Amino acid sequence: MRASRSSILRLCVLFLVAPLAAQAAGNGADPVVVEDPQYGEALFHFYQEDYVPAIVRLLVAREQNRLPEHADEADLLLAGMYLSYGHHLEAAEIFERLLSGNVSPDIRDRTWFFLAKIWYQRGYLDKSQEALANIAGELPENLQNEAAMLGAQIQIDAGNFDRAIARLGNWDGKSEWARYAMFNTGVALVRSGRIEEARALLDELGNLEPYNEETAALRDKANVALGYALLKDGQPVAAKIPLQRVRLEGPFSNKALLGVGWADAEMSSYRRALVPWMELRGRDLLDSAVQEALLAIPYAMAKLDSISQAADHYLNAIEAFHEESDRLDKAIALIESGDFFEQFIADDPLNSSGWYWNPQELPAGPEARYLFHLLAKHQFQEGLKNYRDLDYLDRNIEYWLQNIDVFENMLETRMQAFAGRLPQTRDALERADIDRMVSRKLDFDTTLNNIEDSHDWLALASTSEFDLWGEIATIENTPALQSGLPEADEVQDKIDLLKGVLQWELERDFRERLRKVRRNLNMSGEALVETQRSRRQIDETMRSEPLRFQALSDRVYGLAPRLESTRMQIADARLRQREFLQTIAVGELQAQKERLDIYSVQARFALAAIYDIASSGEEGSE
Repeated sequence: MRASRSSILRLCVLFLVAPLAAQAAGNGADPVVVEDPQYGEALFHFYQEDYVPAIVRLLVAREQNRLPEHADEADLLLAGMYLSYGHHLEAAEIFERLLSGNVSPDIRDRTWFFLAKIWYQRGYLDKSQEALANIAGELPENLQNEAAMLGAQIQIDAGNFDRAIARLGNWDGKSEWARYAMFNTGVALVRSGRIEEARALLDELGNLEPYNEETAALRDKANVALGYALLKDGQPVAAKIPLQRVRLEGPFSNKALLGVGWADAEMSSYRRALVPWMELRGRDLLDSAVQEALLAIPYAMAKLDSISQAADHYLNAIEAFHEESDRLDKAIALIESGDFFEQFIADDPLNSSGWYWNPQELPAGPEARYLFHLLAKHQFQEGLKNYRDLDYLDRNIEYWLQNIDVFENMLETRMQAFAGRLPQTRDALERADIDRMVSRKLDFDTTLNNIEDSHDWLALASTSEFDLWGEIATIENTPALQSGLPEADEVQDKIDLLKGVLQWELERDFRERLRKVRRNLNMSGEALVETQRSRRQIDETMRSEPLRFQALSDRVYGLAPRLESTRMQIADARLRQREFLQTIAVGELQAQKERLDIYSVQARFALAAIYDIASSGEEGSE
């Protein structure tokens, strides 16, 4: 069983980044704290399915060495997103580099498994087989089953049918995987010519009771494979049984109806053969089974001697083939013009879903009917996704180019602001004499030390206290107090009392006032140190900022040419991708047209033969 590539890649990322993706996947694991903000930002964009921004942020963070705690997880996430854009070589390089390092055996085995799936999807069977061989331990059950099936599928695709049969022969149980193993074994047996052995397996699978659409499709596929194998082996009676078990409305119904008709025709039951073939006549003419039925119907009628009806049906087939061929010519012209692919992305929002993108609607128009057949081809579908991603990158760069003007304006604004403030800053720095302030601070320290050493309590008095002390001293030196009068002695006593009280208070508060003054001086010293540091930073900024502006200017103004160059490369890649898609699409439609031409020629020859028979009969009757 082949899973879609988008599901493979999504599972790849979730399994490999299990510690961080576990919570998002809903497996109940404890969340892991993201310690690197840049990694967390990339994860945010990843879970929003904005893969290009996530890739850009991871690359920038890795280049700047900002992922010390999540280096391995970031590489795994980056590799997974590379895979989402088809860069399997870059992803494989990351995986193999990590595998050579110290990683847990569980992660190592799962990494080898997903590498094997990616190599297989890209068609590198040898590399895929080599990666499977490097799995040393037991994978989880679901992955173990898929790995075993993948190994068998590689052998089938390589033509080693006996090896594939040996790998699939030991599959026990009635699980879905066991049924796919049974089908693949039957296919390998048929291709190796062991029809009877394949018959038992495919017949059992063709009789199972389906419980969903997938098992119903598998049952139909097994019945068709068995029916055509028996037809090819010359057993038309046995071939009808599995072919008649196919649903009439399933994806394999057309081929089954055609096969039932040919089985009846092989038994010369042409009237019975007409029943399924007439049913096919009203179905989509793009299907090769329907085209073949248009020729088989008149063939059977001719065998039943209904010559005129056979001729009419041959004419209808020729006309239908001609009309379909004209429509194919118009579709080919539209594809070669390039407009065909632009319709897919004309209304597509600017997002970066990578290979997870699936078109929700097909473009309107008569050519849309061919898209189902083209999109069914894996190569075309993946190529169309690449074309769409190139268009996304082109629009993304166009958006960046528009933003460059914003960056340029921002840079110009900052440069003008810097140039306008620079003279004012220089004037302010010249007025601020920091050296003189430092000198004054040192003088204050010396003065305070002298005050402390001399215990000069008056030097720390407040202004009011100092004024009061001065008034007392002035009164004390009044000549009248020296007269020796009793009143003078009484006043002198009061002055001495006031002076003593003031001195006592000043001496009492001396230590506390000294501590506060010293603390303030220390704070002033710290402020001066910080001021000196700031001055050095300002001087360094005034020196380096013009250089920084110049570097930013070179970087910003240099982005536009780089982006334009990248855009030209994208345009070239987009043109090559479109030519590649045109080659696939035109080749497919040309193959259909050639098949229609072959059928038309066959119908014309058959019609001519009928006319010859009819004319010969008329001449004989005459």
